[in-house]
Amino acid sequence: MKNRIVTALLAGVMALSLAACGGSSSDAGQSTSQAQTEESGSGSSQAASGEKKTINVIAKGFQHQFWKAVEKGAMQAGEDLNAEVSFQGPDNESAIAQQVEYLNAAIAQNPSAICLAALDTKACIGSIQTAMDQGIPIIGFDSGVPDAPEGAIKANASTNNYEAGKLAASETYKLIKDKIDGASKTVRIGVVAQESNSQSIVERTKGFVDGMTEAIGEDKVSVEGHDSLKKEKKGAPVIIDVGIPAEVKDADAAAVASAILEKSDLIAIYGSNEFAANAIITANEGLDKIGEGKVTAVGFDAGSKQLQAIRDGLFAGSVTQDPVQIGYKAVELAVKASNGESVSDVDTGALWYTKDNMEDPKIAPCLYE
Repeated sequence: MKNRIVTALLAGVMALSLAACGGSSSDAGQSTSQAQTEESGSGSSQAASGEKKTINVIAKGFQHQFWKAVEKGAMQAGEDLNAEVSFQGPDNESAIAQQVEYLNAAIAQNPSAICLAALDTKACIGSIQTAMDQGIPIIGFDSGVPDAPEGAIKANASTNNYEAGKLAASETYKLIKDKIDGASKTVRIGVVAQESNSQSIVERTKGFVDGMTEAIGEDKVSVEGHDSLKKEKKGAPVIIDVGIPAEVKDADAAAVASAILEKSDLIAIYGSNEFAANAIITANEGLDKIGEGKVTAVGFDAGSKQLQAIRDGLFAGSVTQDPVQIGYKAVELAVKASNGESVSDVDTGALWYTKDNMEDPKIAPCLYE
């Protein structure tokens, strides 16, 4: 476990990025960051007594740069709100037992509040109940803590992932409408998702499938592939082909993407997070199927690999969340909840970006490398 102190200089840099991105790491799992700040005099949610709040943030992993951007926002909130913030995540998003260990360790420290993006709510139920018994408020972020006991989660800071998935579908449909309308035979739209357990990924995958189905016409679409979303319609002119790897591993995901890319009737493909988008890019390296004048590829989130694919024209565009804002708002809600204030869910938003608007002041700060 690694600890690092967030300096005032770094906080200043973060503040500039945060302001540009709506208000607002390279280490693997078992990484902890702490923000230990001096009295800042800002933020209505500081304890009236000046007491420094301790907020434990437990993410779903450090496998993707997305979580480093969330961490950045959480640390900035700690600076702004005079709170001591620790940030942890397991080695990868399959390490459920490791995340539960981190949650139990956090509860044992009796912090002012906990922010949690649960890998598996059922695995966390006992720990969540312990936190409730000890009077420790929990704030959900990103996918939150779906199906948690009533009253356990005070509020959530997250993207409306279903609507974000529909945004991706809407923008993709604009790019492929002519191909669909002019097709003389069946055409296929591929979907690659990291997994079928994470609520956030499930919702943005389903949002894309539903949004595309609505745009094309329900009577014209057959949803095939993974059982979780299958809705087959014999003779439909458009197939939406959903692929999900058996395990959250790069090679497995690339194999799923390759299987879809190799189908001759494919006109578009969507990756519902950074991991899935990267799998499409990796699979394409040996196939050369995507890009301008070829199969239309779109993604979700950012990361250096996906950003370069968009700059190079391999990907037509992607949907970005505001990961910095997710981290910031989660800690802000946690501080408020620890002060006994009433809190409610915050939608941190989503935006469509392409190579033409990546430098837009509203978008650029949200595109983490």
